[in-house]
Amino acid sequence: MQEPHLKIGIMYEPEIAFTLNGAYILKQTGITLKGQQKIRFADGIILLNGEALEKAIIDFEPVLFEESSFDLLNVTIGIKFHWERKENQRFKGALKFIVENEKLTAINVLPLEDYLVSVISSEMSATSSMELLKAHAIISRSWLIAQVIKGKKLEESKSIYQTITETKDEYIRWYDREDHANFDVCADDHCQRYQGITRQSSELVSKAIGETRGKVLMNNNNVCDARFYKSCGGVTEIFENVWEPINHPYLQAILDNPKAPKLYDLDLANEESAQKWIRNSPEAFCNTRDKKVLSQVLNDYDQETTDFYRWKVVYSQEKIAELISRKAGRDFGAIVDLVPMQRGKSGRLLRLKIIGTKASLIVGKELQIRKVLSESHLYSSAFVVDRNNIVDGIPGEFVLTGAGWGHGVGLCQIGAAMMGEKGYSFEEILNHYFKETELRELYK
Repeated sequence: MQEPHLKIGIMYEPEIAFTLNGAYILKQTGITLKGQQKIRFADGIILLNGEALEKAIIDFEPVLFEESSFDLLNVTIGIKFHWERKENQRFKGALKFIVENEKLTAINVLPLEDYLVSVISSEMSATSSMELLKAHAIISRSWLIAQVIKGKKLEESKSIYQTITETKDEYIRWYDREDHANFDVCADDHCQRYQGITRQSSELVSKAIGETRGKVLMNNNNVCDARFYKSCGGVTEIFENVWEPINHPYLQAILDNPKAPKLYDLDLANEESAQKWIRNSPEAFCNTRDKKVLSQVLNDYDQETTDFYRWKVVYSQEKIAELISRKAGRDFGAIVDLVPMQRGKSGRLLRLKIIGTKASLIVGKELQIRKVLSESHLYSSAFVVDRNNIVDGIPGEFVLTGAGWGHGVGLCQIGAAMMGEKGYSFEEILNHYFKETELRELYK
């Protein structure tokens, strides 16, 4: 296998301003351009600096790869998360524009290993420990290659990727690849956070990627779909509880601690056990407030989140009723109760029943629950509910007490950072979070 070249979807707008830092060839015309540019799509026509282009796909290739870069202006990061904002970003490689749904999508094309340098620096601090960086390089590489393989198989099969099951009483949905038919991966947290060369990298990041070049996690001769997130809350989740109903032996429930905490039942699919686990703060690798460790994993805007191992959200009746009705697209009236119907191995809710005075509905999977109960996303679906100030059966307030940050499948970034700090090797970190796997070099 040769090193793949990736197509990464960066932004999606009717008009995009960008700057070519160095000489780029517009392949459709053969003209060399540099400096500030503006491209827009209007009335079925692509206009570059006001001039119409005949082709539907526009490609800019750098004349000198290493010396050249391009800036995309006003890129939205943290899409629909609580830290959503716009920033200018800089990228290496080629730039492509395609039309999707009457808008332009900007796509960065570059070799996988160059992509990884940016991903590792975007996902975490470039000052992280070498063992954490190596572990993350391997799982990011593995996940990306697994997604490319999966995408090709879906394209060849011509099958419809079904992610929604809906009846009048239940709405179950998971979110994965359905948004990315025209490129390999997006640049936001929905896939892997990728911000080009905007974030400062370091020699340590380049060294970690270079020393693991081409290496991936394998299970039964398949590249592992190696997922990751910020904090598991103490126990990781199994793959099929979050995404499609496929069991991966290497994505199982893992206690994020060398030994089981005393006085806890770890069957967190059980409601009583989950309640006790979430309402307390048992020991775990990711149960830390060590600023040195957290700064390795959390970039500046991530550090705006201070409570992630255990957290709390309080809603008034007026707020939660308006929020749920708006996000779920139906009028529930006053919200009477939020009832756990099914939990996963980590205590994460897979199915939650919303009971209102006008309507009731069961929602799932975990991300859909997080979306319905927040303007952006709840930190996780591992939460318990308290109803306060009840008058005539209607609570005046709901308190959600939760555990962890993210979907919980695969590598816990804060836990892995703590393992690196404690002296664990990258192989030990990978073996902890991904059972039944082996390292293999796919290309030199």
